Amino acid sequence: MIRILHTADWQIGKPFGTFEPEQRYRLRDERFSAVARIAALAEDRGCDAVLVAGDAFDSNDVLDRDIHRTLDAMAAYRGPWVMLPGNHDAALSVSVWTRLRKLTTKAKMIIADRPEPVVLKDGALVILPAPLTRRREGADLTEWFDHAETSANAVRVGLAHGAVLNRLPEKAEAGNPIADDRADRARLDYLALGDWHGFVEIAPRSVYAGTPEPDRYPANAPGHVAIAEIDAPGVAPRIERVRTARFDWRSMDVRLDGEIGALDDALAALARPGETLLDLTLSGSLSLRERVRLDETLAGWRARLFDLRLSDEGLLDEPDEEDLDQIDVGGFVRVAIERLRAKAADPQDPERAAAQLALRMAYVEHRRLASGNG
Repeated sequence: MIRILHTADWQIGKPFGTFEPEQRYRLRDERFSAVARIAALAEDRGCDAVLVAGDAFDSNDVLDRDIHRTLDAMAAYRGPWVMLPGNHDAALSVSVWTRLRKLTTKAKMIIADRPEPVVLKDGALVILPAPLTRRREGADLTEWFDHAETSANAVRVGLAHGAVLNRLPEKAEAGNPIADDRADRARLDYLALGDWHGFVEIAPRSVYAGTPEPDRYPANAPGHVAIAEIDAPGVAPRIERVRTARFDWRSMDVRLDGEIGALDDALAALARPGETLLDLTLSGSLSLRERVRLDETLAGWRARLFDLRLSDEGLLDEPDEEDLDQIDVGGFVRVAIERLRAKAADPQDPERAAAQLALRMAYVEHRRLASGNG
């Protein structure tokens, strides 16, 4: 029986430029920890090899320090690491791979930068790699798998980085095509894929492991590796999805109709707020009282969450009589408040957003004065 751990898209050196410096450092640092978790898992499960299906590094300009930290994280696994150049770390004439060849490391690393079989486990396992030598290829580099000769007793595993045709969203098929029936054509027992950052068995015996540590708000299933067990050539593999992620990148859409209880419930359900990056979209409508309570609630959660991104363009202020009564004014000021209320309620008014903000500010200011904090 052959057991392999399949991973991809580590993106070591990813800059995370939209975050604050401390957050940026922690996100970058966690990618090394993810590699260490993979090494420990492969060692614990007795894997015959770890296959890295491209984009181990975010670019060929990755810092030497990051390369060494990656190698140190890999060292806990004593078996072979088969490393495939992807589109971010393509096997150029001068690349991260040419630099790696000059380094001494405890990790047993095989750089699969040529389209030729990699024979492991005394011939019982053969890896057929399709390395990228530039960022975008128009041809299907896995085509050579079909004609690769291997022993009848060897498990055949393809290793590739690109877009499986007819199976991914159209925008994902911009380059580096892979035939969706490649596993059948090439008599593969397993096809280990990289480039798509979520875990999915995209075609028969053809799996994207996804990135082991998420790096964006997902619509797929990032944060895993695949462990594939193959009893013999021609026998269907047993494929296990194993979670490796620490940080939880989560998108959340919440509609608020008059009060914020739905948001309170959704946020309270987060298991690890300090390790959660939340992309929050709010819609609906709130009174000014509830809008102020919302702002206070979000301020508290900003301090608890690792990161909070908020989109509330679809959330409207709808002042009611109680709100306006709490803005305890009369005469022409009251008339002005009523006019602001009318503007804020009119979707066609070009000054609607400014009117909503002015009403909210008036409400907050009068509440502050009423509480004796003026």
